[in-house]
Amino acid sequence: MVRSILKASVAAVAALVGAGGAAFAQENQFDTEKGAILVTVVTEGLDHPWAIAFLPDGDMLVTERPGNLRVVKADGSKSEPISGTPQVDARGQGGLLDVALDPDFGSNRLVYLSFAEAGEGGNSTAVARGRLSEDRTALENVEVIFSQQPKVESTAHFGSRLVFDNEGHLYVTMGERSDRQFRDHAQDLTTHLGTIARINPDGSVPDDNPFVGRSDALPEIYAYGIRNSQAAALHPETGVLWEIEHGPRGGDELNIIRPGANYGWPVVTFGREYYGPRIGEGTSAPGMEDPIYQWTPVIAPSGMIFYGGDAFPKWQGNLFVGGLASTALVRLELDGEKVTHEERLLEDLDFRIRDVAEGPDGAIYVATDEDNGMILRIAPAE
Repeated sequence: MVRSILKASVAAVAALVGAGGAAFAQENQFDTEKGAILVTVVTEGLDHPWAIAFLPDGDMLVTERPGNLRVVKADGSKSEPISGTPQVDARGQGGLLDVALDPDFGSNRLVYLSFAEAGEGGNSTAVARGRLSEDRTALENVEVIFSQQPKVESTAHFGSRLVFDNEGHLYVTMGERSDRQFRDHAQDLTTHLGTIARINPDGSVPDDNPFVGRSDALPEIYAYGIRNSQAAALHPETGVLWEIEHGPRGGDELNIIRPGANYGWPVVTFGREYYGPRIGEGTSAPGMEDPIYQWTPVIAPSGMIFYGGDAFPKWQGNLFVGGLASTALVRLELDGEKVTHEERLLEDLDFRIRDVAEGPDGAIYVATDEDNGMILRIAPAE
């Protein structure tokens, strides 16, 4: 069950975290700019949880990077790994990554998973879908509906978030696979490296994708010039995809994704090489989209939501982003397509935040990227 012990100060919590994640079995109250919040451990003992998707009954599907998909119930209990998930390449940043429910899950029970797929030439990001059995113990009729091309020898920058738009198309964010020998492919439309794909739920290509019919471009590509995006969400009012990608040493970028647009990597960036030198030609160039916001130093963004629940009326319309390097839940206030204010929550807990989700109860849930990974629930303090 969800544990509730004494409320603790930030200093006391930090001391407990230093003693190991298993000691953080508490309900804790913290102050924010918009009022006090209560942070509760829903469950722990997960192996590097990567993504959360809420089922219609309020339980969660949670991926673990080594390859497991589990049901985490509202009371915090965890199922055994669901059978039928695809085999993953769990080296480095690879493994089982995002999970998303089909928009018609209530009738078809289809679940989509992104993962690192091994194959000829190395590995790449892939997407599989299968039907969740009625007893939620198995994925049935699993098929791979998309594989990033080409496969290369790398264990980094797989992306990847899965987001359905309002017409039922599926966006797949992908990295450019990190190594300097691959990064220029983010500007090459004959590869999927460093792109966002847009596909139909069965993996086929929508007729109105921006590069359909071009012999010098892969038809799945919707946008390109992207380094490594592990955060993406659909704007609730405009229906447009927003994404955040990792910069190198500086230059995490919040972008609004337009069909056919070029987001510049590695020609333009606010970041530098990890060993110091500048990259590319500067921070802006004709024909390349500028980010609407950037972080230097980086937060290492992973997971994001536009908050729309009733639990936090003052936070409605805010963007929440998980931070790995910043060990923070980053809250952004927006005015149209402009970021007007930033606040960082939970950073004193020193947990790498991998994913963010809004629960049916209006609370915010985050997954911590740890050996002893947790799902935390954030709700208003009474």
